[in-house]
Amino acid sequence: MKILDRYILTTYLKTFFSVFFILMLIFILQTIWLYIRELSGKDLDIGVIFKFLFYFMPKLIPLVLPLTILLASIMVFGSFAENYEFAAMKSTGISLQRAMSGLSIFIVVLGIVTFFFSNNVIPWAEVNSFNLRRNIAKLKPAMLLAEGQFNEVGTYNIKFDDKHGDRDQYLDNVTIHIKGADGRSNATTIKAKTGELASEKDSNVLKLILNDGNYYSDVTPRSMAARNKKPFAKSTFKKYIINIDLSQINNVDFDDQSQTDKYNMLDVVGLYKTIDSLEKQERSVKENFSKSLFLRSGIINNSPIKKTTADSTYLGNVLDLFNAKEKYDMVDVAAKTIQGTEQTITLNLATEKVSKEWLNKHIISLHEKFALAFACIILFFVGAPLGALIRKGGIGLPMVIAIVLFLTYHFIGIFATNSAKNGSFNPVVASWFSTLIMLPLGIFLTRRATADKGLFEFDNLIEPIKKVFNIKEKDSVDYTFLSSYNKEELIDVINTYKTLGLLENSRYEAIHILNSRGISTNQLREEGLVISPAYTTSESVYKDYKAHEKFAITLYAVGIVLLVLHFVFKNNKLPSLASASIQISLVSLFLFIVYYVKSILNTSTFYNHIRKKEKKPNLFLLIIGIPLYFIAYIYIRAKMKEDLRQNCLDSLK
Repeated sequence: MKILDRYILTTYLKTFFSVFFILMLIFILQTIWLYIRELSGKDLDIGVIFKFLFYFMPKLIPLVLPLTILLASIMVFGSFAENYEFAAMKSTGISLQRAMSGLSIFIVVLGIVTFFFSNNVIPWAEVNSFNLRRNIAKLKPAMLLAEGQFNEVGTYNIKFDDKHGDRDQYLDNVTIHIKGADGRSNATTIKAKTGELASEKDSNVLKLILNDGNYYSDVTPRSMAARNKKPFAKSTFKKYIINIDLSQINNVDFDDQSQTDKYNMLDVVGLYKTIDSLEKQERSVKENFSKSLFLRSGIINNSPIKKTTADSTYLGNVLDLFNAKEKYDMVDVAAKTIQGTEQTITLNLATEKVSKEWLNKHIISLHEKFALAFACIILFFVGAPLGALIRKGGIGLPMVIAIVLFLTYHFIGIFATNSAKNGSFNPVVASWFSTLIMLPLGIFLTRRATADKGLFEFDNLIEPIKKVFNIKEKDSVDYTFLSSYNKEELIDVINTYKTLGLLENSRYEAIHILNSRGISTNQLREEGLVISPAYTTSESVYKDYKAHEKFAITLYAVGIVLLVLHFVFKNNKLPSLASASIQISLVSLFLFIVYYVKSILNTSTFYNHIRKKEKKPNLFLLIIGIPLYFIAYIYIRAKMKEDLRQNCLDSLK
C-alpha cells in the first residue's frame, strides 16, 4: 500500500469509527427512550437490561452504518479539499478517482461484510430481542395496566376506561373476563362501576377491589338442548375483592425462545425456503378455491329436467322447458348460490390480502439484505465527491448535508416498503428503491468532482432567482425612475441613452414600460423606432410560453395538493374522498404534463429563433422539472426573460 493510500485510509477510519460510535450511542439512547415503558417497574437485573441493549444494537446497523459512511465521506473529503490537499494531489497528477481507489476497496469489502452481518447477526438479534421483549412483558404485568384496552394478567383480561389517583390506583368502568378451564373461552364476566388496585408495589399478589357491579358466570348443562339456550348465573355485589397470584406469572425464563420463524429472523436460505413455501401455498389455495367455486356452481350436476331427442333442435326460450315450480326452484337455488359465492369470495379476498402481505414482507426482508450492502457503496460515492465539491470539512455543513441526504434516502425507503407490504408497490423494487434513487446522484456528483466543476453552476441558478425576487446587487442600477417618464421621454431613452448617460439596459426597461402601458412593439416601430421584426416573433413566442407555464404551474399545484390529500383521506378511512381526490389529481397531473410539454416546445422554438441553441435548458433539468416543477418554473422563466431582454437589445439598431 502506497503512502497516499495509507494516509487517506487512516484519516477516513479515524473519522469513520468516531462518527460510528457517536451515532450508535445516539440511537441506543433513542432505543432506551422508546422502550423505557417496557423496562420500567419490572425490577430487572442490570444484566437483563444490558442483554436487551446488546440484542438491539445489531438492529441499529442498517440505520447507523449508511449514515456513518455518508457523513465520514463528506467530512474527510471536504477537509481534504478545504485544506488544499486535493490541490496538492492534482498538481502531482493524482486524480480524484486515484485518491478514492484505495478507499473504494475498503468500502466494497465493508459492503460484503455488511451483507453477511445482515444475513447472520441481525436475524440472530431479531430472534433474541423479540423473545426477550415478550418474556419481559410477562413479568409483573400489573405494572403495565393500560386504560381503554384489555390487559392480560394470567387467566384474567382486565379493561377500564380511566385510572386516576396519586398512584393511578382508582379505576372507572371496569370489565373483567376470566378464562374457563379450557384456557380459551371467557367463562366469567365481571362488570363494576369503580375499582381500586390495593396491592403493594412489589407484591406478588394483585389485589383488586370492585364496587357496584355484576358477576356473570356461564353454566354448562349436560344436555346439548340446554346448552343451546346459553344459560348463565348472574349476581350483584356492592363490593367484590379479587386476589390474583402473580408468583408464577413473574417467574419468567428470559432465555426462552419460543418464536424463531418470523420474516426478519431468517437468513437468505431460510427466506428463500419460506418464500417458496408461501408461493406454493398461495397457488394451492387459489386452485382449491377455484375448484370449490366450480363445484358450488352445480354446472356438472345440473341438467335439464326435460330431455329432447338427440336429433331435435329447440329454438324457443329454455325456461319454457320447465314448469312454474321448477322455475322457482331454479331461481331460488341460483340466488342462494350467488349469495353464498359472494360471501365466500369476500372472505377469501380478506384472507388472500393477509397472505399476500405476509409474503411481501418476506420478499422485502430478503432483498433488503442485499440492498443494504449496495447502499453502503453507493452512499460512499455520494459523500466522497460531495465533500470534494463543497470544500468544507468538520462537523457543521457536512453534518447538515449528510442528515438531509440520509433522511431523504431513509424516508423514501420507508414509503416504498410500506406501500409494498399492502401490495400497492412491487416488493422487489421497493427494497431497492431508495438505493436506486441515490445511484444517479452518486454518478452525477462523481462526474462533477472528476471534471473539477462546482456542485452546480451557481451563477446560472442564482441569477434567475435574483431576478424573480428582484434581488439587486450593490452596484446594480435601479430603473424605477423610468416609470415617471412619459411616452416621448421613454422613446428618447431608447434612442439616445448614451447622451443621457444611461446604460444599455435602460433601453429594454423603457420598452418594457411602454408595453405595460398598452403600446406594442409594432406600434413603436410604426412611430420610427428602429428594431428588428424578428424581436416581435421572439416576444410572441415568449408570451405563448408564459400562457402555457401559468396553466402548468396551476395544474401542478392542484395535482400535488390533491395527491397529498388522497393519502390523508386514505389514512383517515375516508375512501370516497380519497378516490375522488386521486382521480382529480391524476387528471390535473396529466394536463400538467400536456402544458409542460407545450411550454418546453415554446422554449425550444424561442432559442431556435434567437439562434442560441446552446442556451436551451439541458435535458437533465427538463426531466427533473417534471416532479420538481416549482424549481424549473422559477429557473426557466427567469432565464427566458433575461434572454428576451438580451435579444431585444441586440435587435435595436
